[in-house]
Amino acid sequence: MLSRKQKHFLLKFFSLFSVVRGYNILVIVVAQYLTSIYILAPQLPLRQVLFDPNLLMLVLASACAIAGGYIINSFYDSEKDLINRPRKTMLDKLVSQRTKLSGYFVLNFLSVIFASYVSFKAVVFFSIYIFGIWFYSHKLKKYPFVGNIVAAILAVVPFFAVFIYYKNFAIVIFVHATFLFLIISMRELAKDLENLKGDLAQNYRTVPVVYGENVSKWMLTILSVLTLIPSMLLIFKFEIGYMHYYFYGSIIALTLFLVVLWKSARKIHYVVLHNILKFIILMGVFSIVLIEVDVLLNRLL
Repeated sequence: MLSRKQKHFLLKFFSLFSVVRGYNILVIVVAQYLTSIYILAPQLPLRQVLFDPNLLMLVLASACAIAGGYIINSFYDSEKDLINRPRKTMLDKLVSQRTKLSGYFVLNFLSVIFASYVSFKAVVFFSIYIFGIWFYSHKLKKYPFVGNIVAAILAVVPFFAVFIYYKNFAIVIFVHATFLFLIISMRELAKDLENLKGDLAQNYRTVPVVYGENVSKWMLTILSVLTLIPSMLLIFKFEIGYMHYYFYGSIIALTLFLVVLWKSARKIHYVVLHNILKFIILMGVFSIVLIEVDVLLNRLL
């Protein structure tokens, strides 16, 4: 049996893990490595990519900056989250605001330290990224359109760190990035619909608050249709191996998304929509290995 002190420590650990969204960061780390192996540097031996210290430092810098971003976002949204996610917020409150802020500064400092191992340009890149996350959390996220676009850009930026490192400027990479950007933009708008009650109470001027749910649904519909452009290009124009099955599946999932969207009227419906988009993103990460299955086996051997 665990003592009371041990239980309290475990609760604080899970609280901190919840605040920094440890599961999301783990997915991003995996995504950065898979992107490097299959999309950015497919010509390099697998071992060389996996044990590249510069890539490791860039991934760690990204993870620390993102974790810090989740902390500062939680700090500014504490009152809103108490309305939208009362159970999660009560867990998060086991860690004091002072501790969260201390963790925020430590993580940002570590991000810059890791980046300094690679180059001064990497330090500048992550310093701007950290500032961008803070400015978004403090100001921009309260405004319609701007907040959604900036949030989507900030979510994609860590991949551009490794993209710049490998200096791979192939068009296919931009097409992949466009698809990801559109899906993340949809996720941000779905989150706004999900959090409508708290946003109204805290005077956040999000798209659903300012323009209403119907306009938000039309925007999501347009974004869904726009995802067909990069999807079709990746399926028919570029060589992406078996990953084309993922994009066919995404089209089916987005069709389901639109059916649920136009029947949605309550928060639980928007939670389902948000989860569909998160599932598409998650499956996209692990589907990267389908690009070159045969090549992977050869690289392993």
